[in-house]
Amino acid sequence: MRKPKIIVCDHIHEKGIELLKNDNRVNVENLAHLNKTELLININDADVLITRSSTDVDFKLLDSSKNLKAIVRAGVGVDNVDIPECSKRGIIVMNVPTANTIAAVELTMAHMLSNMRAFPYAHNHLKLDRVWKREKWYGYELKGKKLGIIGFGNIGSRVGIRAKSFEMDIVAYDPYIDPAKATNIGITYTENFEDILNCDIITIHTPKNSETTNMISYKEIEKMKDGVVLINCARGGLYNEEALYDGLKSGKIRFAGIDVFDKEPATNHKLLDLNNITVTPHLGANTFESQLNIALQAAQSAIESAIGIAYPNALNLPVSSGGLPKNIEPFVSLIQKIGFISAKLNKGNVKSVKVYLEGEDVLPYFESLQTSALVGILRESLGENINYVNAKVLAEDNGILIEKGNFSSGSGFKNRVGIKLTTNKDIIQIAGTIFGEREERIIEINGFELDIKPAGRMILFTNSDVPGVIGDVGSIIAKHGINIADFRLGRDKNHKALAVIHTDSEPTELMLNELQNLQACISLSTVSLV
Repeated sequence: MRKPKIIVCDHIHEKGIELLKNDNRVNVENLAHLNKTELLININDADVLITRSSTDVDFKLLDSSKNLKAIVRAGVGVDNVDIPECSKRGIIVMNVPTANTIAAVELTMAHMLSNMRAFPYAHNHLKLDRVWKREKWYGYELKGKKLGIIGFGNIGSRVGIRAKSFEMDIVAYDPYIDPAKATNIGITYTENFEDILNCDIITIHTPKNSETTNMISYKEIEKMKDGVVLINCARGGLYNEEALYDGLKSGKIRFAGIDVFDKEPATNHKLLDLNNITVTPHLGANTFESQLNIALQAAQSAIESAIGIAYPNALNLPVSSGGLPKNIEPFVSLIQKIGFISAKLNKGNVKSVKVYLEGEDVLPYFESLQTSALVGILRESLGENINYVNAKVLAEDNGILIEKGNFSSGSGFKNRVGIKLTTNKDIIQIAGTIFGEREERIIEINGFELDIKPAGRMILFTNSDVPGVIGDVGSIIAKHGINIADFRLGRDKNHKALAVIHTDSEPTELMLNELQNLQACISLSTVSLV
């Protein structure tokens, strides 16, 4: 009987290789020494691949691995993995999200201390230039300084705990957590992002997505204190690098500690020319301890997935896997998108999630649909930490009430799925169905009946139902050179209307501000499913 084969594509700690080779249930081949062209020729019979950031999991690789069932990304980031294409092919993608937590936390503290004491520059002045000049290197103490932490998850919360030991005044901003997570350990929680901009030191620990990319840019830096210190050991692009450069050059930003860049390797980046920045080449996971942990966890995940007993930290649910009937697969995809849209429209600390089902086809698959809904809802706040295995556990750990509901009958639809999402800010209800065999449609948003394809870039514009609004909206969008791909309108009995507008390109901030300033506008939100 053929044993499943695991191929290691990139270098991992030797203990991970040993763990793989010592398991007689699998065959193992370590091809980390091959260049990428040679690698593609030699992975045709792989059941599971272990990769790192230097191997792109794209069409070329997937076409070279006809037998592939699973991919283990030995690390947190999956930017180099085409997860949607893996899902289409029935390939499960897993990562190792917690093995490097302490390494990333301690690197953040290292940058913070190095910035405040100008440590690398004082070191180079003495060691490289052989100049002993103590008066040149006066620094600042952490004690009493206000630290703003953006993102208070697995890493950000641990940075906060360590910063407390330096007697810092700490403010945490994370609209997706229960404030008690911060306040229970003596850290101030804020819902007002402006409070973060008033801090002496700011560090960011969020996933990279449409909401967090360029989260700190010119406008935010302008509002900061003169002499602020910025740290980023999370993801490149969370700080706008042009704005960061200008702020450092002008002195508005006294110092910055940067481990990650928008495009890597960043050996020719102009930030490197400045003399008030500490930089490292993406070392967040580079400790011997974390590399050992990553290798062991990745190897164990590869073994378990190869023999089919478990898929730890699975990031996708393959739509072509044999676990669900073909007619249910599109409902699983649809309800995850509904969950994501709900979270984007109703930002805040999630209090409860109620999943509604109607129809004899979908009702038996409540657990799968509920899990998919939770992944969609929590993906924006938890990023790569959320998956189909841990979604329910993490939801419960965050104090989220998970409920089951049933639609009232007589809707005219054979099968329907929906979500009622309650946060500390609002309640939103969205329902959808499948037309034909696989055509996903949203049919209701907060009582507005519509027919929307959940895809692409969407603007959701709620307004008073008065004459001229559609013309005003269309004129503003056209003025900014953005093409409308689709325009759907729903109305209610309270003289309100909801327009869902698909655009061919990303809406600009200026255009959105103009739409929001229309007298008839009640609310405005954007969602991208690109």
